Amino acid sequence: MDFKVLASVFGAIFIAELGDKTQLATMLFSANKDVSKLTVFIGASLALILTSALGVLAGSFLSEHINTRYLSIAAGIAFILIGGYTIATAS
Repeated sequence: MDFKVLASVFGAIFIAELGDKTQLATMLFSANKDVSKLTVFIGASLALILTSALGVLAGSFLSEHINTRYLSIAAGIAFILIGGYTIATAS
């Protein structure tokens, strides 16, 4: 296992998820006093594991058919567009 890659992925995803709508939704579910906090944690964890697995599979598939440089450029453009849209529609 490449611990440098592991640390990079962990750091990037951890920072990206802080304050994200996923974290906010998890906080709202756990705020319900009638709901088991362990159940919320397990459900949220499984959802994040599954979405991460789908991301890995999609990335592996795409990298076999498209140059990774082009994928990086497309991802960068997509993030810029999403950020621009978010700023433009903020009230």
